[in-house]
Formats: sequence, structure tokens, C-alpha cells
Amino acid sequence: MENGHLPGTRFVVETSPKIPAKLSRLEELANNLWYSWDRPTRTLFARLHPRLWDQVGSNPIRFLRRIDERHLTEAAEDQAFLTAYHRVLSAFDTYHNEAMRRSPKLGPQQLVAYFCAEFGFHESFPIYSGGLGILAGDHCKAASDIGLPFVGVGLLYRQGYFTQNIDREGNQVSINADSEFNELPVRPALDDQGREVRVTVELAQRPVQVKVWWSRVGNVKIYLLDTDLPENQPEDREITHRLYGGDRKIRIEQEIVLGVGGVRALSRLGLQPTVWHINEGHAAFLVLERIRNLVAETSADYSTALEAVAANTVFTTHTPVPAGHDHFDRDMVARYFAGMDQALGLDMAGLLALGNDPGNGESEFNMTALAVRGSRHQNGVSRIHGDVSARICAGFWPQIPVQENPIRYVTNAVHVPTFLAREWMDLFDRFIGGEWRNRLSDRTFWNSVGDIPDHLYWSVRQSLKSQMLYAVRERIAVQHYRNLGNDAHLERMLKQADLHDPNVLTIGFARRFATYKRADLLFTHLDWLRQIVLNPKCPVLFIFAGKAHPADQPGQDMIRRIHAISNMPEFQDKILLLENYDMGLARRLVAGVDVWLNTPLYPMEASGTSGMKAGINGTLNLSVLDGWWGEGYDGKNGWAIRPAPDYLDESRRNQEDARTLYEIIQDQVVPLYYDRGKFGFSSGWVAKSKAAMASTLTQFNTGRMLDEYQERFYLPAIRQGERYRENQHALARAVASWKARVREAWPNVKLHRLDSPVRHLQFGSSMHVAVAVSLGGLQTSDVCVELLLNRSPDRLGQAEYSGFKLESRGSEGSEGEYLFALDLQPELCGQLDYHIRVYPCHPALTHPFETGLMTWL
Repeated sequence: MENGHLPGTRFVVETSPKIPAKLSRLEELANNLWYSWDRPTRTLFARLHPRLWDQVGSNPIRFLRRIDERHLTEAAEDQAFLTAYHRVLSAFDTYHNEAMRRSPKLGPQQLVAYFCAEFGFHESFPIYSGGLGILAGDHCKAASDIGLPFVGVGLLYRQGYFTQNIDREGNQVSINADSEFNELPVRPALDDQGREVRVTVELAQRPVQVKVWWSRVGNVKIYLLDTDLPENQPEDREITHRLYGGDRKIRIEQEIVLGVGGVRALSRLGLQPTVWHINEGHAAFLVLERIRNLVAETSADYSTALEAVAANTVFTTHTPVPAGHDHFDRDMVARYFAGMDQALGLDMAGLLALGNDPGNGESEFNMTALAVRGSRHQNGVSRIHGDVSARICAGFWPQIPVQENPIRYVTNAVHVPTFLAREWMDLFDRFIGGEWRNRLSDRTFWNSVGDIPDHLYWSVRQSLKSQMLYAVRERIAVQHYRNLGNDAHLERMLKQADLHDPNVLTIGFARRFATYKRADLLFTHLDWLRQIVLNPKCPVLFIFAGKAHPADQPGQDMIRRIHAISNMPEFQDKILLLENYDMGLARRLVAGVDVWLNTPLYPMEASGTSGMKAGINGTLNLSVLDGWWGEGYDGKNGWAIRPAPDYLDESRRNQEDARTLYEIIQDQVVPLYYDRGKFGFSSGWVAKSKAAMASTLTQFNTGRMLDEYQERFYLPAIRQGERYRENQHALARAVASWKARVREAWPNVKLHRLDSPVRHLQFGSSMHVAVAVSLGGLQTSDVCVELLLNRSPDRLGQAEYSGFKLESRGSEGSEGEYLFALDLQPELCGQLDYHIRVYPCHPALTHPFETGLMTWL
């Protein structure tokens, strides 16, 4: 006996009921992750047996395996249920038929292969940990919505991210449980002969078998890789067992299976992607496998193959700090890829050089470095993060100004049908018409949200808040009883915490507990916080939720601190800490709280999609101006904490940001919320909430995001990939040869001024500028000579660019020098700066500065 419990083994008795013919398509609905964003489908299953639906975690496949056949038989004769069933089927069929008739920018012969280590579709399919996975899931759903030719590639984990308990002392307890694949919306991938698709991946020269599964996500498929097979060694069966589990050995093996195994799986399935999208660096080993394939199947050498592979590869980085990028010991990589170097046409030093981080030399193999070198289309996930990523990756293009290097951005977004509460959908249908679903990015259209009667709008907000408070009460009760609390204390706490009163201002903070997210910033000055929460006329309730990585002790310390403060007598009913934050709880919180709090240390929030999910539901954001909020905040749709200057030390920055936070809550948030008119609500608050909803829906929906990926990345990657593939990769071979020649010659490229600089110029006049350029053996067609004119040397993005023209060779009798000149007539007046530079140029480059070479005068 341990902890008062008898030892034993748990098992489940499954009924495997026979589904009546009238309900024969229930299994089809259960096996398509369309249910993850279609509320009526989930409601349909719940109607059959509400208590069982909750017990199985809203998992429709598990639900159908365990429901008593009697409930299905009764439902088949229930006219009301049948009406709801046929309404769901009609919507299901309409969705799939309409999406296939839509015209995405990519043609039917194109295919995007999207690789990611995790996918978050729904809490019933636990192969995700947080924001990266949920964003990947939303990307797939958006691809389905528009009928984009698209496949996802990931890993199928027995254990997804852990279940979190918080004990009486505030310690995070991680609980891992294996999923049964027959209870997940996956099935084995089959070849044309009906056989299971398997591929072999070599790990440190030992073969590992990988089984391929697939899952239907609306109109697209996701392929998931699994090594838990009887023919594998026990240690290899563990590779895909747990999401982000194990040591560095397991991590590199997972990433090899994902990258190398994923490429082989698609090939085995007969799929030929025209765009390869690496979503974060975990999948970057796919670059090596694609190069290996090209070298083996064609006459291409390594350099040609690299150019051809990179031409149609997109890399999205989500990491805001250099230390956050995955890296491995170089000896480990050499051991795992023994033999791959020869297959690539390299030696091992050349293979390892692909993972050199320019900022850290050859200390470790960096996966972001491999992804950058193996792609020609790179992006961050917000405007601010794009700038941060450009600085982090500046070493790959050492002579290029950070503002001009190839890193761009596409701001993340959320899948509206997944995270917009059903009550809002119904209200929109009633007041602005069903066409809202197809006009999510039309800001003029969404101004009509302002025409919804305030009292009806507020009624929906309060209804969602009541539902959220009920869910919180349930969670608190479960935590309380598990930690051996008593009924009297629980009832008193719930009553005093105002969890029955939707009229109390409620502020939510729910996300991963990482130190840079500063979940404890609110507790910097407890006396000030007491003034805020202990005002009897204007009470405030704070709700916290989130997990810390099991290896992140500072993150777990943060949970313990919040738990301790929440148990102080004065805060016990004002600050609540919920356990086991997942997608289900997230949907409740983002739609139900009044204010969504986000306090990261600037500029370490890459994007932050939880605030978008709140905003589309009319919840007001109170956030540091970082990530998406740097673009989303317009002064009318929430509140912004302008970050303290980064020249201050971190402690001082925390103090300054905390002060701003308290002042905004005390002076703006609380007074506006409680400024209630004769109808019992604040009209100013409702106006701000409507502004938040309209601005967030139109700017941060995945339709806009996917449009930008298509226009800025997928279509250019397809075009470039086709150009580089033509005529047996002739253009890729030419570019590779040209780059080698340029790199060798560039140290000898120099330029100097021939004219005397003009200090004053009359507006409307022009000045002649002439430079002599020594090309070190290059041709004049290999370079561009350019003048940049602007008001400030720090604002290259606002510069005017003027190209020099070649005038003659051998100026001033100097052999090998070329004379370039231009007549400059500025269209600006006042004090101006100009700079002259020369850089390699070739008409077939994907980005004009991808060589990273530039010489300035």
C-alpha cells in the first residue's frame, strides 16, 4: 500500500457498440479533425451522453468505443437528435465541397509540405505542448478552409505534453500517460497494394523502422511518424514516445526521424512537394536528406543540390533569443550522420559546417543555422520578431545591414472558427449576416460590429463569463479535494472569490510559465496590489494558469510563488491559480475574462497568439508592446505597457514595467469597467471591447496569414524551385558556380571616390558622383554599385536607392579598375546622408543580398 492506495492495474471495459444505420456517419465525423473547430459536431456527440463526453475528454473516437449501445439506439429514434445530426452532416459536406471548389493561389499541381515537431488541433489529440503546436494546427486548418494543396508532417507521440497537477505546496507535479492510437483520429498510411507504409532511417549507422500514420484535418492530411514498433530495439521504440521528452540523444533522434524520415515518408507515398516549409528548426535535417536524394538521383554536385533544395524551402523561426535555438554536440551529429557526408559529396567537416552558428563559431551544431543555410525564404512571426530574428541571424550575412538581410516576417494569427465562441457566431449571423465568415479581413465590413446593440453585446459577454466562471469553479473544486481540502473551506473560498458573480472585473493570465513571460510581474509590489484587489466598491479577480517545462526550475519556482501569494489571507479569494492549462481551458478563459494580461520582457515575445484569441472574443488586452500587440494596439482596443528602456538592468526594467502595469489597472481599467450606466454596464467598456473585436478579427485571422505566406513565400518558392530544376538544374549549377567565384574574389573588391564630395547643393540641382571599383577578377555584370540617400544613416528602410552606371575601364590608368558614375538630383531637402556600396548581383538570386557580401565606401 502506498499513500493509502492499494496497488493494482487499471483497465477499461469497452462496449464497441454497433452504430445504427441512421447514424452511420458518426464514425466519419469522429475521424475528421473538423470536429476540433466545429462546435455543433462536438455538441452532437455530447448530447448522446453528456457525462461520458466529459469523462473521455471530448474525444469522439473514445466516446464511440465506450458508449452504451442503448444510447445510440434511442438517439436513432429521436427526431430532435436526427434533425441536429443531419444539420451537422449538411454543414460537413458543404464545407468539404466548397473548399475544394475554391481557388487558392497555388495550383492543383503544387503541394506545400509543412514540417513541425508538434501540432495542436484539440485537447483530445495530445501531440502538442503550446503555442508552436497550436499555431501549426491553425495553419493546417486554414489550409483546409481554402482547399490549399497541403500536407503536414510530424511525429505521433504516445505521450503528449504532460498533465499538470499542483499540490498543496504549489509544486508542479507532471503526470504522463500513454495514448491508445485506436482512440485517436489516426490510421495507418497504406500504399497502392494496401500495405502499411514504413520507411527506414539510419541513426548512428543502425536502421530504425518508422511507421507512417495519417490524420484527416478537414480537407488536408497530416502524416505522423512512429518508431514504437516490435521490430525496433527497445531504445528506438522510445524515440517518438514522448513529446520533447528525454535527453539530447532522444532529441536528436526525434529530429532526424522528423526531418529525414519525413522526406522519405512523402517519397514513399508518391508525394512530390513543390514547397518545403520548416516550421521551427526541429525539422531542419530534411535539408540534408533532400540534398542526398538530389545528388543520388541526378548528376548534381553538392553545391548545385544545395542551391536547388534551398530555392523552394521556407524556414519560419519562432525563437526570440539565440539560446532558444536547438543545438547539438558536433561529435554527436558526426556519429549520427556517419556516411551521410559522403552521400552528400562532402567530408564530415563540410557537413558539420552547415550547422555552424556565426556567433559561436564551431562549438556546436545549430539547427537554426542548418535551416537558414538550407533555405532561401526565411521569416519571423511578427514585425518586432522579424527585426529580432534579423539581428540574431545577422552573422549569416555579415556585411549586410540588419535591416536589409533576407529575414522577413509574417505575423501569426488564429483560426477564428476554432477560438471564436459560438455565441458570437450566432450574434453575428443575426446582426451582420452570415457572410461575415468570408469577410474576416474586411475592416470596413467589421465596422458594423459597432451597430450591434450594446445591451445584447454585453449580454453575450456576460454569458460567456458565467460559463467560464463555472468551469473555473469545477477546476478549483477538483484541485481542492485532491489536495485534501474540506467542503466548508472550499465553499467559503468560492463564495468570497466572487466566482458566482459575472459583474466582478476578472483579469486572466494563462500561458507557459517561462521566466521571460514574467507571470509574477503583478506581484512586484504587494502593497500596491492590495490596494487594487481589496477595494470593496470595485473588486478585481485575477486568474492564473499555465505549465512550466519539467526541466525548467525557475518556471516552476514562479508557480510556487504565485501559489504562495494566492494563499495569503488577503489574496486567497482574489488570486486563483488553475492547474493543467490546455486548449479546452484556453477557449473558456480567452472568451470569458474581461482583460487578458501579458507581461513579457521586451522583445522576447515572438508573437503571442493567446491575446489574439482573447481579442476576437471582445476581451481587452493589457500587454507589453511586444510580439503581435506591437501591431495590434491602436490606442482604442486595449491598453499598452510601453517597455522600460533596454539599457536598464533586468531588475530595474521589472520595477518600471510593474509600476506602469499597476497604474494602468488602477487608473484606467478599473474605473472604466465600473463606470456603469443605468443598464448595469459600462458603455465605454463595450465600445472598447467592440473595437478590440473588430481590429483583431480583421488583422489576425489565419486567412490573412495564409494569404501572406502564399504571396510572399510559397509562390516565390515554387517559381524559384521550378527555375532551378529546369534543364537538369542548369540554373542551380550556374548560381552555385557563380557564388564560389564571387566568394573567392570578394576580399580583393575595393572602391574609392574619384570626385570631390559636394557639401552644399541647391534644391533642383544635381551633383556628379564617380567611383573607381577594383573587382578582383570579377566581371562588371557580377556586381551592382549603388548610392543610398536618406535623412538618417540608421533608417535604411526609408532610403532612396540610385544605381551607378559603368562608364569606362582602367580609370586614371589603373589596370583592373572600373569607373562607375551617376548624376544625383535629390528630391529631398535639408541635411541628407548618402552612402556608396558595391555588392554581388545575379538575376537568378532569390534575395539580392543572399551572398552576405557587400563593400562600403
